[in-house]
This record gives sequence, C-alpha cells and structure tokens, in this order.
Amino acid sequence: MQKENVKQLLDTALEQNPNLFLIDLQIKPANQILVVIDGDESVSVEDCMQISRAIEHNLDREKEDFSLEVTSAGATSPLLMSRQFKKNIGRKLEVHTENEKYEANLEAANEENITLRWKTREPKPVGKGKVTVKKEVILPYKEITEAKVKIKF
Repeated sequence: MQKENVKQLLDTALEQNPNLFLIDLQIKPANQILVVIDGDESVSVEDCMQISRAIEHNLDREKEDFSLEVTSAGATSPLLMSRQFKKNIGRKLEVHTENEKYEANLEAANEENITLRWKTREPKPVGKGKVTVKKEVILPYKEITEAKVKIKF
C-alpha cells in the first residue's frame, strides 16, 4: 500500500471539508490504514464516514486488500497541533514542559505559542496569611512535551 496514494486521497477529502484536519496517518503491516482526524469545531461520525468513503472508494481491493479505520482525536488525546489549541481556548489544560507542569486556562494560541493563565495562593509579601495572585505564562510549542484538556465531571 502506497502511503503517498492514501495521503493524496485524504488531502482531497479534507479540502472538501476545511473544518477537518489530519492528526495522524499510519499504514501498518497487512495494509491496515489508520487515520485520525480532528476539526475546528467537532468531528461527527458522518465526518469520519465521509473521509473513509473518500479513501476506500478510490482504492482498488482487487489489486491490494486493506482495512481502513478513520477516527477522531479523543477527548483525552494529547493536543498536537496549533489548530487543536486554538479550538480549546477558554478551557483548562494540563501542560507539561521539560521542567514544569501547568494546570491553567488556555487564554490564547497562535502559530508559535500558547498563553496560559491561572490563580494561585501565595504567602503575603509582608505579614501572615496568603494572597491570591494571577499568573500568566507564554509557552512556545517546541517547549511543550504534552498538553491535554482537563475534563470536568
């Protein structure tokens, strides 16, 4: 199975629905094709079926047998692309870097970095007790080792 052929079919299908974008494409042994997509809004079962059909109907099973699985990035899947961060602005994330871990609200995201904000209780500069302090950090994507949306129950 030629990965380039599958990628070309996938790109054409995604062009027809610009809300969707590719997260991962794998072709495993025995021609098992795995596609993971995400969307700027959400990804429906119909979206996955549309992408699946666009690939499946343009590959010849007579030449090569294959299996095809098209899924959406799960709610607990790590965020990997700037488009995923952008769609989650306003949500609470858990973000890991080489040396730090942040649990904060995603305030902004662009092509280079994200902005996280949170509140913390710290000792008062003078006297006893604690005071609430607002914190902010701007993290370049290259420093992020893992980022996930914190799901509220």
